[in-house]
Amino acid sequence: MNPASPAAFSKRDEASTFSRITWRLLPFLFLCYLCAYLDRINVAFAKLQMLKDLNFSDAVYGAGAGVFFVGYLLFEVPSNLLLLKVGARRWIARIMITWGIISAGMMFVTTPASFYIMRFLLGVAEAGFIPAILFYLTYWFPSSRRSKVTALFMTGIPMSGVVGGPLSGWIMNHMGGAHGLAGWQWLFVLEGIPTAIFGLIALVYLDDKVSDAKWLSAPQRAFLESALVEERSAHVLHSVKDGLLHPKVLLLSVIYFFFTMGLYGVSFWLPTLIKASGVADPLDIGLLSAIPYAAAAVTMVLVSHSSDASGERRWHLALPGIAGAVGLYFSVSYAHSTPIAMIALTLGTMGVMTTISQFWVLPPAILGGAAAAAGLAVANSVGSISGVVSPYVIGLIQTATGSTGNGVLGLAVSLIIGSVLVFTVPAKLVNSRKREAMKDMERDVIESGAQTRA
Repeated sequence: MNPASPAAFSKRDEASTFSRITWRLLPFLFLCYLCAYLDRINVAFAKLQMLKDLNFSDAVYGAGAGVFFVGYLLFEVPSNLLLLKVGARRWIARIMITWGIISAGMMFVTTPASFYIMRFLLGVAEAGFIPAILFYLTYWFPSSRRSKVTALFMTGIPMSGVVGGPLSGWIMNHMGGAHGLAGWQWLFVLEGIPTAIFGLIALVYLDDKVSDAKWLSAPQRAFLESALVEERSAHVLHSVKDGLLHPKVLLLSVIYFFFTMGLYGVSFWLPTLIKASGVADPLDIGLLSAIPYAAAAVTMVLVSHSSDASGERRWHLALPGIAGAVGLYFSVSYAHSTPIAMIALTLGTMGVMTTISQFWVLPPAILGGAAAAAGLAVANSVGSISGVVSPYVIGLIQTATGSTGNGVLGLAVSLIIGSVLVFTVPAKLVNSRKREAMKDMERDVIESGAQTRA
């Protein structure tokens, strides 16, 4: 037996290897994603001052928030295909450097047109980042460990709210007027520059492949490469064409669209919903907005741990979606009671955020090689359409009716639809292969026992 093969590697050695990989990659990738999502949604806090300063309507804000995803959608797939040619390390760094610079450049917005242009360019710059990271993780973790790893990485979404809410509120309260700049302008500058810095660090910190990882021992590298090769041979789809056009990829993309409708509704409108419940001060809004995000971060990790331990994927995705819908419904029903609205928004945010981390375990379970790079980009692109639809529609409803309630209820319905569609994906395709192997063994034992009795 090959001493580096997965079967020959002891459980202790295996655990040590993946622990080292996790501690090497996840903290850095988490910080990168935190910066990414912070740059994407800080416009929600800037809105609290920017609309009045620039005389923008809610419809202008909604369109600007959404046009980000037009650029994101158009360049998502090309970006991930370029990743295959350039290498993950260089491409991830390029994405972060350019979007950090553009995010800081949002301080120069003065008209609706300039707002739309900068948001569009920000989407172009960031296109491909999430699929690139998720594809990069397939270089280092087998599917049986990927739910927890993906969730740990994606806690950058809620943690951007935990950190970004109070930070954004503080910046706008205390930096406004400094050097002639408004608080919202300082917000874009101070939250954009760190992203570009992390992009430069990525160039020297990340490795393109396992064989380059000098921080792993030679036996660990050999074991990991062997384990990943063994798993990739079991993937159903491999070609770029499969990743772009296969019906299963398109189905997953539609499911993701409905879940991200809820995600972007929460991301772009949570501060506004808290304000509508009776909270006026930007710092107080920022502090309160941290509560749902902190709860969501914990939930994401707990659900992912359960999913990896059981090997079950579909219920671990659908149930959070249903919980998110319930939370959003009650946030509308009790919109003018801050305590009840906060409880409901916390439940809604927990559910919404958990669906996103759990969803991204599904595509790599089906796709391998170039199909994974293309398929992840396609799913994220289709999901990005909801980033255009969700904030714009809610903005129109807000402008027309003076209330976001009906729009939020629409997001709840979207989460329910996504949860139902999850069960159209065959369990055998997405459940952990270890779980399916155990089922096969149990079935063999039962059949063997039946034959013996016969």
